[in-house]
Amino acid sequence: MLRYLYADALSTYPKLRDTMFRDRAAQFKGRLGWDVHVNRAGEERDEYDLMNPLYVIWQQPDGSHGGSMRFLPTVGRTMVNDHFSDLSDGQNIESPLIWECTRFCLAPGAAAKVSGALMLGGLELGLGHHLTHAVGVFDHRMVRVYRRLGWGPTVMGSTGQGRDAISVGLWEFTPEIRTGLLQRTGIGRDVSQHWYDRAFSACKSA
Repeated sequence: MLRYLYADALSTYPKLRDTMFRDRAAQFKGRLGWDVHVNRAGEERDEYDLMNPLYVIWQQPDGSHGGSMRFLPTVGRTMVNDHFSDLSDGQNIESPLIWECTRFCLAPGAAAKVSGALMLGGLELGLGHHLTHAVGVFDHRMVRVYRRLGWGPTVMGSTGQGRDAISVGLWEFTPEIRTGLLQRTGIGRDVSQHWYDRAFSACKSA
């Protein structure tokens, strides 16, 4: 199932939290060899995890992490503006209608549908929060994933060649994308809506 959790709510799901940060270490440090910090607990965390981001997380039946990604509003500090502004000609991407998505992570051995479920969760988040776009930095390996799921970004700028290419892109939130993601993941429309409403119903009624 999908969960939408702000960082300050992760303590409610300690197994989900701990396995997410350990899986991030396994993917970004172990498999991809990125220059990221892994703490003594074997977890990959960074400064943006301290900014109370919103996580979209696929939770396995045993309560562990299956995949996740992290969202932050671009009106505050973001990775794309702090570290990758050269990819957008030095211009900050800043709007209340655009949120940054980072740390797209899959647990080792995650089912094939998890990547699509995360993209579906990101879409539900954008539509439900009345956003226009998500912005993110991605490497060459993700191009195939986005193409397979039928929701690719508009590339704003790139650096490097081939497998070393890094790009910044914008994903437009449109309802039409939902149909394809639902079909590819086998998740029902009502189920997807329920997962979103369960997380944000308190905000709607406030």
